[in-house]
Amino acid sequence: MSPSSGTSLRVALLGGSFNPPHVGHLMAAHYVRATQEVDEVWLMPTFRHPFGKVSAPFEHRVRMCERMCEDAAGWLKTSPVEREVGKDGRTVDTLDFLQARHPGHRFSLVIGSDILKDLPHWKDFERIQRLARVVVLYRAGYPAPGTVGPPLAEVSSTDIRERLARGEPPTDLVPQVVLAYAREHHLYAF
Repeated sequence: MSPSSGTSLRVALLGGSFNPPHVGHLMAAHYVRATQEVDEVWLMPTFRHPFGKVSAPFEHRVRMCERMCEDAAGWLKTSPVEREVGKDGRTVDTLDFLQARHPGHRFSLVIGSDILKDLPHWKDFERIQRLARVVVLYRAGYPAPGTVGPPLAEVSSTDIRERLARGEPPTDLVPQVVLAYAREHHLYAF
C-alpha cells in the first residue's frame, strides 16, 4: 500500500466508515490533493468504529476503496492500517502507529466540518493536532469557521444504503466500480 518507511512523503489521511465509499469521498480527496501540498491521499476505512456504528465487513470496505482509487494515477491509495492498530478505532492511536512506521512522513488529517461537533468525544484531540496538521473541509450544510474550500457535495452513506435497500442503485453518488463490487458481493441488500 504505502512506500517504504525510508521515503519521506506528505500524506493526507482521509478516514471514515466508507460504508460504502462514494463520490463525496472522491471529491474530498481530489480537492485535498489539488490544494493542500500533499504527495498522496490515503483512504483509511475504520476497522472498529469508536462510536459503535455497524458497517459492512472491513475487508469489503477496503476493497471498495481500492477499486475507487484505481483511476487516480497512484496518488490516491487505501490503507488498511486500522486493522493493524487494533485497539478501539481511535484516531490518535492510528496516528501514533503511522508516525512510528513512517517517521519521515508528514501527515495531515482531513475531516469534514460535519465532524466538528464530535471532536469533544474524540480521544486526545490535542495530541492529534500535534501529530498531524488538521484540515477541515467545508461540507455542504455544515458551515464552520476555519474550514477550507467551497462547500463539498453533501453525500451520505446512510442515504446511499437506504436507496440500495429500496432497489434504487445510486449511480449518481457511487463510482461504478464500487457499485459493481457491492453487487458482486451482495452488500447493502444489493
